Amino acid sequence: MSGITDFDALRRALAANSEEPEGPARNARAEQLLAEAEQLNVPLAVIEALGHQLKVYNYSSEKDKMFVPFARLLRLWDERPEDFDEDEAHSLHWVFKWMSAGMLDQPHVPLASVEKWLGEMEHRYRLAGYSERAVRSAELSVAAHIGDLPRAERAYAAWLAADRDRMADCPACELHAQGVWQVRCGRDAEALELWRPVLEGEFACAHEPHTVLASSLAPLLRLGRTEEARAHHLRGVRLVRPMESMRGAYADHVEFCALTGNEARGLELLAERPAYFTDTGHPSSRLDFMAVVTLLMDRLTELGLGGQRVPGPAGRTWTARELGEHARAEAEELAERFDRRNGTSAVGDRIRARMARRPLAERLPLGVRTVRPAPAPVAAPPAPEAPEEPGVAALLAEARRLSDTLRPHALEAWAALARAVPDGAGLEPRARAEIADHEAMARGPEGVPLFDRAAELYAEAGDPGEALAARTRGAYVRALAGEVEAALAAVAGLYDEVLALYAAGGTGVRQTASVVMGRARILMRQVHEAAGRGAEREAKQAVGDAEAAVREVLALVEGHGGDDVRLAARAAEARAMLAELAALTGDAERAADLFRRAADGYVTAGLPWFAVEYEVQVAALAHQAGDPAGAERALRAALEYGGPYVEPVGRAQLHLQLAEVLGGRDAPAEAAEHALEAAHWADEAGESGTLGAWARQQLGGFLLRRGRYAEAAEVLESALADLSAETHGDGLVVQARWWLGDCLGELGEHRAAAEQRLKAAELARHWPEQQDHATLAHLAAESLGSAGLDEEADRAYARAGDLWRTLGNAQFLVRSLRARAWLALGGERGAGHARALMTEAVREGEAALAAARGADREEPAAELGGTHRQFAELLARSASEEAEDAAIRAAFEAALEQMTRAVSVFAGLGAAGLHGRTGAELGAGWLEADLGRPARAAAHARAVLAAYEGADDTDETVRTRREEATQMLEAVREASAPEEPEQG
Repeated sequence: MSGITDFDALRRALAANSEEPEGPARNARAEQLLAEAEQLNVPLAVIEALGHQLKVYNYSSEKDKMFVPFARLLRLWDERPEDFDEDEAHSLHWVFKWMSAGMLDQPHVPLASVEKWLGEMEHRYRLAGYSERAVRSAELSVAAHIGDLPRAERAYAAWLAADRDRMADCPACELHAQGVWQVRCGRDAEALELWRPVLEGEFACAHEPHTVLASSLAPLLRLGRTEEARAHHLRGVRLVRPMESMRGAYADHVEFCALTGNEARGLELLAERPAYFTDTGHPSSRLDFMAVVTLLMDRLTELGLGGQRVPGPAGRTWTARELGEHARAEAEELAERFDRRNGTSAVGDRIRARMARRPLAERLPLGVRTVRPAPAPVAAPPAPEAPEEPGVAALLAEARRLSDTLRPHALEAWAALARAVPDGAGLEPRARAEIADHEAMARGPEGVPLFDRAAELYAEAGDPGEALAARTRGAYVRALAGEVEAALAAVAGLYDEVLALYAAGGTGVRQTASVVMGRARILMRQVHEAAGRGAEREAKQAVGDAEAAVREVLALVEGHGGDDVRLAARAAEARAMLAELAALTGDAERAADLFRRAADGYVTAGLPWFAVEYEVQVAALAHQAGDPAGAERALRAALEYGGPYVEPVGRAQLHLQLAEVLGGRDAPAEAAEHALEAAHWADEAGESGTLGAWARQQLGGFLLRRGRYAEAAEVLESALADLSAETHGDGLVVQARWWLGDCLGELGEHRAAAEQRLKAAELARHWPEQQDHATLAHLAAESLGSAGLDEEADRAYARAGDLWRTLGNAQFLVRSLRARAWLALGGERGAGHARALMTEAVREGEAALAAARGADREEPAAELGGTHRQFAELLARSASEEAEDAAIRAAFEAALEQMTRAVSVFAGLGAAGLHGRTGAELGAGWLEADLGRPARAAAHARAVLAAYEGADDTDETVRTRREEATQMLEAVREASAPEEPEQG
């Protein structure tokens, strides 16, 4: 026992237990409190303890326990209703609704008992004078559950027609239930319209919008409103995660993952709630949970992952296939129990349909880290031992088509041909040369010997120009591997040979251009190598040599392109090289123009995917030039041109760059879309912990800017699981924690917000510039204060104040002192310490104002005026702590002095200080009234009215100040009016 000896102590304990998290611990405490209430010999104490026990059971996994305390309460009511006060009488009738739903959710309770109880509820509500609205709502639940749709429709209509009264559920809960019925009838759009006021925050309660967000997921997906569905999942799962009683809503979120290609996230959700597999106190929600577990496991098995280990009931390990079979058996057994009780197949039909649902989106990116589980590898069928000649011919034709038109996947096509014809058996030398050539390209540095083999075969096939081109490609690969000098020596002879051969008509423009371009590429490598070593003179010479070689390429191919995309591509690449050289020599404007022309050349040739890297270069140059609009255009073009051809990591990078540009241009909505895409493609590329974390960090920031705090918090928490100072830099980590702290503060999670801000401050404390450290310490103090942790808040404000003083930031130093003063007033150190801190704040504010000059005086003056006013308010509030009237009057006089100083400081600001001055005037007026000086109070009120004479009454501050001044005049007039003589 906890030693509760009186009713007031019991009530305090009941209230404290109500604030505890849902679950067995809270339920056990409620049972203990009931036992203690029974020792007080106060009937109402037992009634309140029983009501509390019933409530905590209802909002837990032990809902089946609530029937016993309710039966006892009902017996007490029937025997001695006078023992119930008004609140407990209301509560007793209120929980009749819980009993109806509770019985329906327990398949061992006969349907006849449910119907009898529904009649009992109707009878007692009628006796108590309540509307039948709650009764008809309960009847709808019964009819819908057993599948009696005509009766359900009648009950629904009667529910809406009945008057709302004290027994009706809150508007949020009613709208949820009405929307659920619309979904049951196949009217998804109507349901979402009903739920709109709840989703938009017009109506809310302890369990809404939690359940509405969960219930809306499938309808939104069916209607194709995937962006809203994503947002509702991120926002909703955060609300239901800590609430044990919301297994049904949690199941909706798991189902959402299974239907949107987010199977991995679904597994994470299952792992977070292991007790949901085994809690038996609420069979109805357990049925829904097991159904969606079946759905998710079947989906994994369908993807080839039936053998993957998954979270499941404790006591053994589970594979997806095993858990799916177990969950299906549990769901079918539970459904059969309900249907046997009901005498219909309605529950089983609904559950079987739910378990059989098909995905509604192939993959819906969520922003949080959710990588799709990879399907198990499937062994490729063996290649035929002796392929038929038509098959080989088709493979060869396709490979040549892709190569000649520079299409993606040409290398793969040649590799397929090579697999079909090992060692080139039966192929002519030309085809064998092409196979060797493309295999060499695919191998990189290891393929240099194959280029020589390809050259021999080209020569054997009678194409000496292509043989020289193949050897040039080999030389370039050597340059890429760092052998620049050797590559230059090798290409010099090849260059001379091809020019002589071309002049003699022994080869064509394409082959010649290949060698000339190869030489130019190697010379470009020489430029980069020299620049990398810091050899300026050598680099300058190399730039000249490379530019001459590039211009030679242009001179050779321009005018010879025709329909040959290879030559058009050579011209585009040459311009890109000239752009690169211009950038290296500091001519950014010319570089950007040449990169644009290169990109245009590829697009005109029908090769837009080659334009991507050059548009990215244009974007980078535009960014350096302070041209965000130009950077945005280039990045949009890069994404458009790249289409499906850019690898996932490249797409992630493009989307992330565009997101950052759009964010900088104050377009956070579209920036968030691109950051979301970036996170998705980073996950697909296997870069979740690196590029993906960065993208999520940015996405969280953009969602925060849009006021979507719950979504932003979910995304930022996911990002922080991967962000590290070593990989991403401590600046990125600090910003993520800062943003997360802001989100949590907006969500009212002040303790968690303080934790994030303190962690960020700890990282920032080592930075040379301490502005961020000070700001984070100050914000952490605010969060600690909002969380009721006054001592911790005081220490954080003191730390922030020391930093502000070091930084010379008097404004925030003063604010930290004021905040500490208010904390002290309500703490152990009391009014004396609070006054000392506020005195110090005034002193610092006066010093800052004295040091300011000209226009710079406005801000410190406003801060000083506000400090005087807050000092006055603190003094007036502290007066209630004084024991003697004289001391109280002295405190009010001191407060008036500070308020008068505030008026004076604000008046010195002229128009800029008008609202500050009038606020202080009103404060001074009320103090004068409290001190019994009505004439002086009236003078302050008239001063406010005079200050706003002719002012715009649509300004809310003007209007409220006028109203308060008028109220003050009326109050002092009544206080000073002589009393009417009594009538004899």
